[in-house]
Amino acid sequence: MRLLLGIDLSTTGAKALLIDHEGRVVSSATTPLSLSTPHPLWSEQDPREWWTATANSITQALATANASGEDVAAIGLTGQMHGLVLLDADGEVLRPAILWNDQRCGAECDEIRARISRAELVQITGNDALTGFTAPKILWVETHEPEIYRRARHVLLPKDYIRYKLTGAFAMDKADGSGTMLFDLRERTWSSQILNLLNISPDWLPQTFEGHETTGEVTRDAAASTGLRPGTPVVAGGGDQAAQAIGTGVVRPGTIAVTLGTSGVVFAATESPLIEPGGRLHAFCHAVAGRWHLMGVMLSAAGSLQWYRDKLACDRSFAELVDEAAQVPAGSEGLIFLPYLSGERTPHPDPLARGAWIGLTTRHGQAHLTRSILEGVAFGIKDMFCLMQDAGLGSIEEVRVSGGGAKSLLWRQILADTLDAKLVTVNTTEGAAFGAALLAGVGAGVWSNVDTACAETISTRDHVTPNKQASKLYVSLYEQYRNLYPTLKPTFHALSN
Repeated sequence: MRLLLGIDLSTTGAKALLIDHEGRVVSSATTPLSLSTPHPLWSEQDPREWWTATANSITQALATANASGEDVAAIGLTGQMHGLVLLDADGEVLRPAILWNDQRCGAECDEIRARISRAELVQITGNDALTGFTAPKILWVETHEPEIYRRARHVLLPKDYIRYKLTGAFAMDKADGSGTMLFDLRERTWSSQILNLLNISPDWLPQTFEGHETTGEVTRDAAASTGLRPGTPVVAGGGDQAAQAIGTGVVRPGTIAVTLGTSGVVFAATESPLIEPGGRLHAFCHAVAGRWHLMGVMLSAAGSLQWYRDKLACDRSFAELVDEAAQVPAGSEGLIFLPYLSGERTPHPDPLARGAWIGLTTRHGQAHLTRSILEGVAFGIKDMFCLMQDAGLGSIEEVRVSGGGAKSLLWRQILADTLDAKLVTVNTTEGAAFGAALLAGVGAGVWSNVDTACAETISTRDHVTPNKQASKLYVSLYEQYRNLYPTLKPTFHALSN
């Protein structure tokens, strides 16, 4: 058995990735998923479609690799976090899954804060009550769908439904469990205090495991649907952000991951649970045993550049726009962009925050607008870095950057200058699925631990070091940037109304 299988259940597709024992990608297959928005603010998917898509992707990946289930040593799982899957006593789906990006639970978040103070909630779980988390979704079902609530017997997260279909076991990893807002962050297990306050039965919740631990084995029925070998071990895995971090080698303090996708994510591994007292950062368990992580999310990172190109420069390519922006000096000649096009999450949890250009004059042209967007997103990333350091993160030795925005050398340089830190890319591009496969390899004994797995399969490239002159300028401009949101917040809210 020479292959390791990583399964990534994202919002848009079910991916199966096969790697060998040296970390080389052998094959990959993704089956798209449909998304339902039956009412404003709602976002749902059918878990049964997840399983059909996952089985199809596994079959395709094995066929592409010219392999059979006998070649797969172990399986790791990852996927979208926070979504609520409710099953009855027979393990049947009771309703469509309520996803991480569903926004219907505002009143339930307020109800949670009425039962426990924000400060105490953050100290126990590491997080404030937000609509994306699992706990308020459970309360919503209790209030609005009481008949379904009465029939509920199992609460799972999306990827753990795939685990159930593969193995028949109800189980969850600690990283994903800590994203439910029902976890005691320090104890790495379910919080009896939170469960009691929310009247949620502990019997509904599965046993939790560290990311590399085996949670079950592939059943004969699952083997018949996928081509896998009955008895193949399935390890716990991790939520997509924790698995993504493992897939880029961010498993120890000092190294930070920045993802420049549609949204921007900053992820820092920690040896102990660090909590930002205001709940402006997420604090979760890592998928690495005995470690934790801090995470911040900005909603419009590369999405800001995508919006700008699509709406204001649709006749230009991204490469053309960025090449022109490279001719503009650092600081865009006094032009600052606020990247709050979709509201914001970190450090300002404000859905009514708005995007803005500040400082426009007649000397500014399209190249200035473009560069200011790259710089504004970099300032938003720096917001999260500052919060992490204030929470006790310590020194930052290296920043590993990935995502579509990371393809731009100019953007990487601006980030290095703004953060005053060395930026690198890595040789792996499969992200969370690769991290899940590495966890499977640790569980199967291919590597002794996650640190070793990452050291032997992940290498850095494309090093960018900060330009000291530009870094000094960005220190001053960042202070101006930080002052803009508090100043403009009343205007944003008035305009939104």
